Amino acid sequence: MRIGEIAALVGVTSRAIRHYHHVGLLPEPGRRANGYRAYSVRDAVLLARIRRLTELGLGLDEVRDVVADDAGRGLVEVLGELDADLARQEREIGERRRQLARLMDRPVSGREPVSPALAELLGAVPATDSPTAAKDLEHLSLLEGADGAAEVYAALRPMAGDPAVLVLYERLDELATATVDDPRIAPLVADLVAAVPAGLLDALPSGGPVRSGFGEALLADYAPAQAEVVRRMMAAMASRPAGGTR
Repeated sequence: MRIGEIAALVGVTSRAIRHYHHVGLLPEPGRRANGYRAYSVRDAVLLARIRRLTELGLGLDEVRDVVADDAGRGLVEVLGELDADLARQEREIGERRRQLARLMDRPVSGREPVSPALAELLGAVPATDSPTAAKDLEHLSLLEGADGAAEVYAALRPMAGDPAVLVLYERLDELATATVDDPRIAPLVADLVAAVPAGLLDALPSGGPVRSGFGEALLADYAPAQAEVVRRMMAAMASRPAGGTR
């Protein structure tokens, strides 16, 4: 049989057969005098087995172990691992669907659906036109799904309904066109750090207030003077012992 014939017989593409040859999964058959591959019935049996195993979800490395005569794991062992992996995926999908159901039950008006913990926090935030306040709320959504996110939201809850916090945001808004040596920066940093609940440091994920990489991206999202405030604030919080003031 030529490659097109064995491909049609087994139900795969000629391209797939060539790939199996390339990765060493299917041995190259002998060739006729004209250079065309000459496939045997034995090749078709092996190719059909490869097709069935890949349809079950095995990777090519696992298929290679199975079809090897004396090397690698046996079919029963590999299929057992595949079954366990499928069961794990089913559990993960089930949990995602349960999370989705909770989000659909408790959407926040005017926003995309969020977790109940973030919905409660956002629901306590008074209406404001502050651009930096809106930016911070967007940043909070980046924690969704992360370990400890609910604890962070709960720790921030005392700030949500504090009118003094909105004044701090207004002061931060005023720095949108300022330079990094603006004299308003230092006192604003001190007031912001003082306003942060002590429990927030305990709730933050490992790596400090902002982890490497993300911290740089976060600062880039602000105007220069505002970024300087955030940078100093993060540094002050990182040096403050957990469970500290306030």
